[in-house]
Amino acid sequence: MAKPPLTYFAALRAAQQRLAAAQRDESAAQFLLMETHQWTFTQLVQHYRDPMPLTESQVLTDQVTRVCQGEPAQYILGSAPFYGRNFRVTSATLIPREETEELVEWVLASLPATEQSVVDVGTGSGAIAVTLQAERPAWQVTATDISAAAVAVARANAQRLAPAVHFAVGDLLAPVTGHRVAAIVSNPPYIDRAETAVMDESVRRYEPEQALFAANHGLAFYQRFAAVLPDYLTPSGQFFAEIGYHQGPAVRALFQAALPQATVTIRQDLSGHDRMVRVQL
Repeated sequence: MAKPPLTYFAALRAAQQRLAAAQRDESAAQFLLMETHQWTFTQLVQHYRDPMPLTESQVLTDQVTRVCQGEPAQYILGSAPFYGRNFRVTSATLIPREETEELVEWVLASLPATEQSVVDVGTGSGAIAVTLQAERPAWQVTATDISAAAVAVARANAQRLAPAVHFAVGDLLAPVTGHRVAAIVSNPPYIDRAETAVMDESVRRYEPEQALFAANHGLAFYQRFAAVLPDYLTPSGQFFAEIGYHQGPAVRALFQAALPQATVTIRQDLSGHDRMVRVQL
């Protein structure tokens, strides 16, 4: 006699138990179910007692096996939520994170909603650029990345969510040479390779190295920006970037040294860690 199918609740609990036993984040099970169906948490609860089709149960089992082995759930599904929208992600792009939403909030709050030229450097999946364009339709947003594969992913996200974003492949600000803009935004590589041993295993194994690591104790890209910002920003322009949680003092010092007339502000994330910098010319 065949066993009755699992309910969604039973399947969720079984998946959570497997993840806990493998010392992985149990919330991945809920994420997989909700994202697969595009359910809210309330909708998931409403389906708790429904039987899960056998084929779907097998898919979830296989997905959980991959998470137990360290693969991020976002790469398994090929999508990740960011600022209320779903973005396609691949091994060519970082997974967008909640801390970067706070950077986006800072940019949105700092610039008027009227026409502005904004550049997102190192766009990856396009999460920052696409979100800014979607939230501020009057802005002219350009996104650059040295990785053509990442730009292809970002362009696909923009076509679906904010088609007005312009894209260019190139190093740092090279694609917009000759233009001055109101704001430059970046979530650059900022991890020191000396920190590799304490990094999350799944990040180390699956996310693109080129988007993670930077020379000079993780400060190389901030040093490069500091050297060229006056050539690319308008006289009252602003630069925004995400930083490592322990980099606040060093980042402040290097921008103040390179741009003594600028106002440099370090902002903490909701967890109380230094996470963002703003440089106002």
